[in-house]
Parts: sequence; structure tokens; C-alpha cells
Amino acid sequence: MSTGLAVRVGQHSAAGRKERNQDFHGVCMPQGGELATKGIALALADGISSSDVSLAAAQAAVDAFVTDYYCTPEAWSVRTAALHVLSATNAWLHAQTRRSEHRFDRERGYVCTFSGLILKSTTAHLFHVGDARIHRLRAGRSELLTEDHRVRVSAEESYLARALGMDRRVDADYRALALERGDLFMLSTDGVHDHVDMGFVASAIAAADGLDAAARAIVDEALRRGSPDNLTVQLVEITALPDAQAGELGRRLAELPLAPALQARMRLDGYTIVRELHASARSHVHLAVDDESGARVAIKTPSVELQQDPAALERFLLEEWIARRIDSPHVLRPWRPERPRSCLHVATEFIEGCSLRQWMIDHPRPGLDVVRDIVRQTARGLQAFHRQEMLHRDLRPENIMIDASGTLRIIDFGAVSVAGIAECAGEAMEMAGGVPGDSAYAAPEYFLGEPGSTRADLFSLAAIAYELLSGRLPYGVAPAQSRTRAAQRRLRYRSVVDDEREIPSWIDDALARALDPDPARRQAALSEFVHALHHPAPDHLRRLRPALIARDPAKFWKLLAIVALLANLVLLQRLFGG
Repeated sequence: MSTGLAVRVGQHSAAGRKERNQDFHGVCMPQGGELATKGIALALADGISSSDVSLAAAQAAVDAFVTDYYCTPEAWSVRTAALHVLSATNAWLHAQTRRSEHRFDRERGYVCTFSGLILKSTTAHLFHVGDARIHRLRAGRSELLTEDHRVRVSAEESYLARALGMDRRVDADYRALALERGDLFMLSTDGVHDHVDMGFVASAIAAADGLDAAARAIVDEALRRGSPDNLTVQLVEITALPDAQAGELGRRLAELPLAPALQARMRLDGYTIVRELHASARSHVHLAVDDESGARVAIKTPSVELQQDPAALERFLLEEWIARRIDSPHVLRPWRPERPRSCLHVATEFIEGCSLRQWMIDHPRPGLDVVRDIVRQTARGLQAFHRQEMLHRDLRPENIMIDASGTLRIIDFGAVSVAGIAECAGEAMEMAGGVPGDSAYAAPEYFLGEPGSTRADLFSLAAIAYELLSGRLPYGVAPAQSRTRAAQRRLRYRSVVDDEREIPSWIDDALARALDPDPARRQAALSEFVHALHHPAPDHLRRLRPALIARDPAKFWKLLAIVALLANLVLLQRLFGG
């Protein structure tokens, strides 16, 4: 049985009755790991006939799609990666037009229509701008998968509503479809599909000796039927799909056995074990010395109990893959030396310090500025994950280390969700049910079975900030017991403001918003939450003013007079202070 994606491809392009061919097409079929992580890319573009430079636009669009896409981070989803490429390509084409003699006539600039297809794992990802088309033939039936972005003024007159390079920004259609073995996709320009029906296409494919010959026959038939335009066809047939449990990480499991029980002074693949640092049902962590450099490192090995749990072992391997793609001073770094491994283990930097949990025990009443700094550093670490389309999903004091200099680092990537891997139906560990990480800090939406978002990590960070300021969790254990939306709407936030600590009410407002059970009501970004812990929100000041007037009018006017005086002093200093 096959363990990977396999396709047959055929393509043909011709100028037809025109002097030159302004269509362009391309395909990239990588091998090995890149096939699993990025997939197969096909694209065609049709330069508009009114432009003398549209062939350059079409070639640039296709080349970027089938080349630059593979330079995007592996952790990104196909949609994010491809749309980034298309957006950058569109911006470049639009800028070329603006710098040319046709800057006031976009119909003669660097403009083209575009259709692209990326096949990854068991999914087809479609990207479309303009009036090229993508059809699918399945079990003898054809289906048009794209919509023409062309406005019909009359039977004889029409114009493109959308195209690459036409405007400063591009609005590309995106669609994802499950693949079946035997599916055949056809990408075509209007010089073909305006003149050849899908019935002929199906018969040409059945009769031809290979897909290249079928593509040539389809182009020839469109020309015979009177097509006056350039003609391009790409055909791709799905001949094999990945097995349900076959992933690139999973295939590596067979290459490495589990590590033996490690003891002090043991040698392991160029490391000398010093002592055990941590042990759990999932893994063991030991302090070791790199024999080559003398540096101290942490060696993590999976627990023997995981031997019969392939999904857990895949996730263990994924931790190293994740660590090598995150670059932040606030995230645990992998140990870089590459040496052959005799067994399954991961080496990381050793952090001389303590966990945030231990720090909280030692410092039960931290000052507000200290809490702000902890939140700021942790948020920067989380942002490094989010830039790679990863969610940590298990942020808690035990998974944050503080070194001797006061620098915080996020550790333990066992629950991290990676968008690029979640797309692969074969990566079962991404699809595993249940609440990721520690339920005490997990966002409420996880208890509803939802996949979570960056706002789920924000909730966990806010829960830690709340605990630092109050010594308790915002909702206790109630979120874990609230597994319906109705139950979560009954959750009530408990203020951190009390008589024992000087905590401004606007800090409490920022926490309350970040800890809202409804993720849509939280701050949109980590940076917004960090800012809210340093600056009162405008709506808070508007609410505070009438409340203070009613409670203590004399105090309010005194404060207002002081603020006015300070403002005047600042103004005078600017006027006469040089």
C-alpha cells in the first residue's frame, strides 16, 4: 500500500492564431520530506491581450507560485503560505505598472489572470483570480471549481473585475477539497474552456496515450473550433494518496529505538549523563555534558510507557521539529550539533534557573511592574510561535523557565498545534481529541471541542498574570466543568482588586477582557493585552470619571486641577526650555 501522494501530470500551451503566446504555466513536484510538508504545486496565468508586458506578468506569477511557495515556513498552512506569495507577487506587478509608462492605464500594465493548485497529503488547495478555470473530473462527472471574475456588459462586451497586478491589493479565491484516488483536475485558460466542453475533455483523456497527449488534443480541438486566443491546459491525476496513519514523522519512528533508562555517568551519542532533572509519565529529562564542547545540555527521552503509543511518539518527534523552527530568546532552543543518534532522544539548551511555578512560591506577592515584565517576555515567546502559525496550548507556570539573568523562556512543546501539519490527515496527533495541556490554564473553548486560536494562548497568559496578582485562578476549576456554551456564559470573573494590594481598576479591566470565556471578546492580539497592562483603556477613563465625581466630587476636581497644572508645566517647558 502506498504511503505517499503520487500524481500524473500533462500540459500543453500554444499561441494559437496570435503572434505570440502570453500564457504561462508551471509545475513543481518535490521529492522526499518536502513532498509531505509542502505538496505539489501547479499554476497557469493568462496575460491580458491589451498589454505588451502581460507575458512578463504571467511568467512572474507562475514562477513565484511554484518557487517562492516552497521558501515559506513549513509550519505555515498551505493557505497562509500561498496567499502570502500571491500578495507579494501582486504588489510587485502593481509596482511595475506604476513605474512604467502605463501607470495610468492598468489594462496595458503588468496584469494577468491566475489559477493555482497545491496538492498536499489528501487535500487539494485551489487559488484563483480572473477567468482561467479549474475543473475536476471524478467518476465520469465534471465539476467547475472556480468562478470567473469577469463582468458581462453585453453579449459582446465584458471586462475583468479581478486580476493579479490590477490593484494594490488582490482578493484571491481559496478553496480546499478532499482528494480521492482517480481524481483528475484540469487547469485551463479561456482560449480553451470557452471552446471545448468537458465531454470532449473526458473522451480525449480516455483516448490519448498519456496526459501530455491528452492536453495537446484538447488544445488542438479548441483551435479547430475557432478559438482566437492563446491556449493552455494542465492535467493532473491523483494516482495514490497517503495512508491514514502515514506521516513523515511517523516513518522516522521505525528508524530509532527507544532510549534505555539513563543513569549518571552513562554515555549516549556523544553526551555524558550527569543526573535526572525531571520525570513524568510522558518523558524523562536529564542533565548531560556535550563531550565535544563541554557545554551542559538537557537530554529528553520518551517514557518506556509510550512504546505502544505511536501518536505520542510522533508528538515527541514533533517537539524537536518545532524547536528548530522557532527563533526567540524567550523560547527554549534545541542543541544544534548534528550527530547520528542510536536511539530516540532530543537535546536542548540547559537553563540554569527555576520554573515560574517555583518562582511564584518564592515570591508570593510580586509587584505590578514585575508581573508586567513576566507577561511581556512570555508574550514575546508566544508571538514567535504565532508567527509560524503555531499555538502553544499548554502555557502554565511549570512550562516557563526563568534563568539567573531574569530572562523567561517557554519550554515543553508537547501540546503545540502546527497549522501546516494539522492539514495533513495522516498526522493523527494533531487531530487527537481532548483538552490540550493543563486544564487549569486551558481556554474555555477547548472544553467545547473547538481547535482554539491565538486568543486561547492569550487566555492562558492572562490566567498566569491573574494568578501572579491574586494568588488564585480566575474561575477556579469551573471552566473544566463547563462544557456547553450556556454553562460558560454563567462563568463569573472575580476581580483582582482588593484592600490588600494596590492594583488599579483598569488593570482589572484588561484582565477581565483577556479572560472572557468568549474568545471573540478578548483582545485581538498579545501586544494589545501587554499594552493594556501599561495604559488605561479610553473607555475605562470615560467610565471612571462620572463614578469618581459621584463618589467624591472634591477629590475629582482636585485631581483634575493637578492634571491641568502638570499639563501647563509641560507646555511651558517645551516653549521656553529650548
